[in-house]
Amino acid sequence: MSETTTSPAAEGAGGPPSEVAAPHRYTAALAADIEARWQDFWESDGTYEAPNPSGDLAGDPALVSRPKKFVMDMFPYPSGAGLHVGHPLGFIATDVYARHQRMTGHNVLHTLGFDAFGLPAEQYAVQTGTHPRVSTEANIVNMRRQLRRLGLGHDQRRSVETIDPAYYKWTQWIFLQIFNSWYDPEADAARPIDTLVAQFEAGTRPTPDGRPWSALDAVEKAGVLGEYRLAYASDAPVNWCPGLGTVLANEEVTAEGRSERGNFPVFKSKLRQWNMRITAYADRLLDDLDALDWPEAIKLQQRNWIGRSEGARVDFPVGDNKITVFTTRQDTLFGATYMVLAPEHELVAGNGNGSIVPAAWPDGTHEVWTGGHATPGDAVAAYRKQAAAKSDVERQAEAKDKTGVFTGAFATNPVSGAQVPVFIADYVLMGYGTGAIMAVPAHDSRDFAFARAFELPVRCVVQPSDDRGTDTATWDDAFASYDAKLVNSSGAEISLDGLGVVEAKAKITEWLADRGIGEGTVNFRLRDWLFSRQRYWGEPFPIVYDEDGVAHALPASMLPLELPEVEDYSPRTFDPDDADTRPETPLSRNEDWVNVELDLGDGNGVKRYRRETNTMPNWAGSCWYEMRYLDPSNADAMVDPGIEQYWMGPREGQPAGGVDLYVGGAEHAVLHLLYARFWSKVLHDLGHVSSSEPFHKLYNQGMIQAFVYRDSRGIAVPAAEVEERDGAYYYQGEKVSRVLGKMGKSLKNAVTPDEICAEYGADTLRLYEMAMGPLDVSRPWDTRAVVGQYRLLQRLWRNVVDEATGEVTVVDTEPDEATLRALHKAIDGVAQDMANLRFNTAIAKVTELNNHLTKAAGPVSRTVAERLVLLVAPLAPHIAEELWRKLGHTDTVVHADFPVADPAYVVDETVTCVVQIKGKVKARLEVAPSISDADLEAAALAEPAVVAALGGTGIRKVIVRAPKLVNIVPA
Repeated sequence: MSETTTSPAAEGAGGPPSEVAAPHRYTAALAADIEARWQDFWESDGTYEAPNPSGDLAGDPALVSRPKKFVMDMFPYPSGAGLHVGHPLGFIATDVYARHQRMTGHNVLHTLGFDAFGLPAEQYAVQTGTHPRVSTEANIVNMRRQLRRLGLGHDQRRSVETIDPAYYKWTQWIFLQIFNSWYDPEADAARPIDTLVAQFEAGTRPTPDGRPWSALDAVEKAGVLGEYRLAYASDAPVNWCPGLGTVLANEEVTAEGRSERGNFPVFKSKLRQWNMRITAYADRLLDDLDALDWPEAIKLQQRNWIGRSEGARVDFPVGDNKITVFTTRQDTLFGATYMVLAPEHELVAGNGNGSIVPAAWPDGTHEVWTGGHATPGDAVAAYRKQAAAKSDVERQAEAKDKTGVFTGAFATNPVSGAQVPVFIADYVLMGYGTGAIMAVPAHDSRDFAFARAFELPVRCVVQPSDDRGTDTATWDDAFASYDAKLVNSSGAEISLDGLGVVEAKAKITEWLADRGIGEGTVNFRLRDWLFSRQRYWGEPFPIVYDEDGVAHALPASMLPLELPEVEDYSPRTFDPDDADTRPETPLSRNEDWVNVELDLGDGNGVKRYRRETNTMPNWAGSCWYEMRYLDPSNADAMVDPGIEQYWMGPREGQPAGGVDLYVGGAEHAVLHLLYARFWSKVLHDLGHVSSSEPFHKLYNQGMIQAFVYRDSRGIAVPAAEVEERDGAYYYQGEKVSRVLGKMGKSLKNAVTPDEICAEYGADTLRLYEMAMGPLDVSRPWDTRAVVGQYRLLQRLWRNVVDEATGEVTVVDTEPDEATLRALHKAIDGVAQDMANLRFNTAIAKVTELNNHLTKAAGPVSRTVAERLVLLVAPLAPHIAEELWRKLGHTDTVVHADFPVADPAYVVDETVTCVVQIKGKVKARLEVAPSISDADLEAAALAEPAVVAALGGTGIRKVIVRAPKLVNIVPA
C-alpha cells in the first residue's frame, strides 16, 4: 500500500500531523488515547486473569484445561525515585513472551508484586520521620501507575506486597516450619523436629553426654535441639557494621570490606544471631542444578559458592586440646611444618574448649614470630583486632604481604610426631573448613610466602617434575602437582614414599581413620545463612523467649505477628570505625511489645516472655513469593496443594517442577536464587509443596546503559542538557567528558518511561526496548533512536487505516504469491523468535513484512492485515487491539490465536546453487530446494558455462551438496 502524502511536520519524531491532510494519523496523542482506553478495558474485563483449577480463583474449565505457563519477573523494590527506562526491560520481555504463550493456547499466569521491606525505606524514615509503610506504599502506587502505563498484562488479583501482614503471616509461618524441623541424613531430607525428639526419648539416638533425654532439663533439651534445627540462634562470627548498626550477610559485604549500602567499614564480631542451616542442603543444592534450565554461568557461580571439596579431617594434638583441620591434600601430612588458625578461632578467642595461648613465650621463640609483643596474649589480641577490620577478600589477596603472630603453642604432627608452631594469620578464614590449616609450604604458594616471611622450615614431600630438586632452600615458590610421587614421607608407622597422590591420599586416610585421629570427609565453602538484622523495617520473628532464655515458637493462631509502632525507626548507629560496639535494635525500645504474657497452647498456661527484637532480612519475603502468586487470597494455607501442583508441580522435562520462565538480573546468583532454592527444598521435604525447585528456567536480561557526562570536577551534569559540537560535549558552555555507564538519578542521566510514553506512546517504548538488541546483552539507551519504532507503528497504521477518513482500507481479495511468501516467512520466523525470547529479530521480521506491504501497489488484503496485527499483538498490544477491533473483531486480540505458517510458502521457491571447478565458481543455478543429488549433478554438468570451462576435460569426481553446492574435480 502506498504511503499517504503528509506534511514534513507529520513525519517528525513527535511533531503534530497536518490536521487537514491526516486527521486520523497515528500520533502520540492518538496513541495515548488508544492505550488508556484499552488499559481500562483490560482491567474491567479481567483480560489477564489466569484461572486456577480449584479454589477461590476457579475459572472457565475450558481455559483451565489448556497447557499452563507460569511466567515471572524478579521482585522489584518500590523505589521512591520510580522507574527509569532501564527498569522495565525484563518486565516488557516477559509480557511479550506471556502474550505469545496465551495466543498459542496456554493458560498463562503472569503477575508482579513488590519486595517492599528493606533498608532504603527505613533510612528515609529516619531522615524524615515518615513511617516506612507510608513512603513504601506511596512508592508502590507510583510504580503501579508507571507499569500500567506500559500495558503490562499482569493478573492484578495475584499481586502481593511483602509488607502486607496477610503476606508476611506466611513468611513467619514458613520460618516456623524451618525452625521446627531438622535435616535427617538417613532420609536425606528435612523432617519435623518431633521425630528427632522421639529418637532421643526412645534412646535410639544418644544425647551428647549420654544421659537419658528425660534427665535433661528444658534448657539442656533446647540446647541439644538447637544443634539440629534448620533455623537456630547461635553465637557466631558475623559481619558487624557499626555505621549501619546492623550485621550483614557475607553477600552484603563488598570486596573492600565495606557495606554494600552506605559503604561503611564492616568488622568480624561474635554475636548471637539467627541462622538458617543451608549447609545441610549443600549436596542437593549442587546436584539438582543439573535438572535446571539455567545459564551455565549462573550454575557455575552457585557451584563455586557452595564449593564442594573432598579430603580428610585430621586432628593435631595441642596439650589437652586438639586442632582439627580439613585438607584436600592429606597425602602431604609429612610436609606440615607449622599450623595456622583463623584469628576468630575459638582456641585463641578464649571460649569453646578454652584457649591454647600460654601466659609467656616459650624459650627460644623467634623474635619475628612475636610481632614485638611482650606476651602471646598481647600478640594475639592485637592481631585479632587488626584482622577484624579487613574483609575476607582483602585477607585472601594473593599479592598482599603475609602477616600473622605465633600463639606460643605447639601442635604435634600426627604422622611424624614433630612439634610444629601454631600461628594465627588473616589469610585463614573461619568461613572455610574448620578455620585451621596444616601448612605445607613446599606445596602451597601462600604457605610458602608465609614460611619465608617468618623463617619457618619448608619440607619437600612431592617430587618436583622440573629441575629444581628437593632442596627447598633454592626454591623461589612452592611446587604444586597432583601428578607426582611422594618423597620424604616415611615415619615409624607409615610410609608414602614412591606412591602417587591418589594412592597416597587413600592410604593415609585409612591410616588416620584406623587410629581415630581423622577420616575422609567432604567440605563445603558454603556457610549457614545469617538471618538476623538489627532493623525495624522487616518481618518480626515469631519467636519468644522464656525466663531461662529458651526460644519458643508462636502458635500459628498468633500469626501474623505485626510490627509495632516505635518512636525511632533507626537501629542505634555508632562510630563507623568502632569495632567494639554491639547492636541495639529499634524494636527493643518498645517495652510494651517486647515483654508479654502469653499462653502458647503448650500446656504451661500463661507465662511471661520476651519477644525477639531482631527482624528478618529483606531476602525472606522473596524466598517464596512465587508460591503466593498461585493462591494469594488463601487465608488458611500458604498455597492450596492442588493449585501448587497445577502451576509448579514436576512434569515431563521439569523433574523438579518450578516456574516455567523466570527473568531477572544475574547479580542475584548466590543471594536470592540460592536462598529461594533452599526454602523450596525444605517445604518440599515437609510435604507442603510438590516442587523441589522454585524456578525451572532462568533467563538473565542485560542492562540498559546510558552516557554519563562529567565536568572538570568529576561531577555528573544533566545529560539532557549536554550539547554535542564537532565530536565534543558541552554543558553550559563548559566541555565535559562522556562515558557509558549505569542509568540513574544520581548520575543525572535517567530517562523515565513517562517521558517516552508522553512523546511517542507506550507501544513505541515497548518496541524500542525489545528492538535494541538481544535480550541478554547490555545496550546503550539513545532517545533519538526511539523514533524508528514510532515510524514503524505509523506505517502499520497506514496499511490498515486511511489517515484522512479513519476508515479501514483493507480489501477482501487474496494476496499475490510474493505477499503470501513474505507473510508466512514472517509468521514462521516470528513464532520461533517469540518462543526463544529473540524479540529484536522478531521485530525485524515484522518490519520487513510491513515494509513489503507499504511498497506494494494497492490496498492490503484483509487476511494479510489480520495476521500482521496478530504478529504485532504481543509486542505492541494497544495498537493491535485497536486495529483488531477496526478490522471487525469483537473479541480481544489477547486471546486470539497466533497465526500458523503454511510450510508451502515458508520454503523458498528456488535456491541458488553454486557450481565450482577446482574450487572456483563457474556458474550459479536456480534450483528447487527439494532437488535430488543426481538431478543437481546432471543440471550442473549440462550448464553451458560449466561445459565451456571443462573444455572437454574428463571428470575425476563430482561432489554434490544439494541444493546449494556442486564441486567438480577434473581428471
